[in-house]
Amino acid sequence: MSNHPVPVCLPSPSTSGGRSTVIHVVENLNRGGLERVVIDLIRAQRAAGMCCRVICLFEPGPLANELIADGVDVRACNKRHGLDLRALSRMRTLLREDPGAVLHSHNAVAHYYAALAAVGLRLGRVVNTRHAMPVGGGAGRREWLYRRSMCMTDVAVAVCETARLQLQRQGVCPSLGLVAIPNGIELERFLPVSAQARRQLAETLEVPPDTLLIGTVGRLNEVKDHATLIRAFRLVHEALPATALLLIGGGALRAQLETVARTEGVDGAVYFFGDRGDVDVLLRGLDLFAMSSLTEGYSVALLEASAVALPIVATDVGGNAEIVRQDVSGQLVPASDPKALAAAMISLLRDRERAAAMGRAGREWVLGEGSFQSMAARYAGIYGQPTAQVGANP
Repeated sequence: MSNHPVPVCLPSPSTSGGRSTVIHVVENLNRGGLERVVIDLIRAQRAAGMCCRVICLFEPGPLANELIADGVDVRACNKRHGLDLRALSRMRTLLREDPGAVLHSHNAVAHYYAALAAVGLRLGRVVNTRHAMPVGGGAGRREWLYRRSMCMTDVAVAVCETARLQLQRQGVCPSLGLVAIPNGIELERFLPVSAQARRQLAETLEVPPDTLLIGTVGRLNEVKDHATLIRAFRLVHEALPATALLLIGGGALRAQLETVARTEGVDGAVYFFGDRGDVDVLLRGLDLFAMSSLTEGYSVALLEASAVALPIVATDVGGNAEIVRQDVSGQLVPASDPKALAAAMISLLRDRERAAAMGRAGREWVLGEGSFQSMAARYAGIYGQPTAQVGANP
């Protein structure tokens, strides 16, 4: 995969004023890796002369304003809890506006609503990207509905090879094209860590300049398991008192996690940054990136940490091992194990030369393998290829 721009050429059957049309369907445009990938993909597609629209199953979300400012049509179905036939009808009405358009849904819930809403409409290719790994072996009502919607899908995309193999083993897409397209990022936005950025971040936190700064980026939800990270940080803080932990991202569990930090006795050294639009700037001021997730697809946060040359300690789940190479660009540890997570962090914080070498290795890798342009070009290819060709994963 090259990090040089690749032209995106899409032979879609639908046109709008002579331009190919793609309708992206998402749950919402809240801050997160999935949403950032979708927004960047839309921008690349529009730059290539395509017409893009977005349908949000739930509320639009704060990132919708970025696309609206770019002139992208963003609509919301405002789905309520449980089965919402009104939202389904609203989505069908919106899909009907562009006959022949490519329908590209993202993740499970958005997909089965979109697939059902599209029944009988004259749409083009139907593509679904599964950005996350199924939890609990693919059981549950949501996974059951997702499996049923696959019979109305032309191409299924997993965001890493690990996820593709899991979907294949579970028989989620037995008769469909199933391909892995790793996420990519706009590499130009991410500059390497610097002493100046670190000093500025320490000043913002009002901590001594020699404080070692550990950070993570992700929604405050159960899957990211920030509680384990905080418990691990307590052990780090006991061994290395001049440390601080930055939790970048908002979410419903903030109050609960603040309680965990108080209970562990590290609330004075744990900083909740909430949703931020300057993640690239914050990352450049860190010493170490940590991830405690119970499951991941192909983490944009890990790509971004690699791009700024941060050493990484992450749980060995999902596609993390495809990004973090053990003892090369970071350390992988078991999930739900605060002692193992802490030991890996302490090791790298104590050996700054080794940590810096890992950060450089991660940046070198992502510059060659994490190109957003390559990802966009591969999506353009599956929009237009016959399903039988897409199923052959290179």
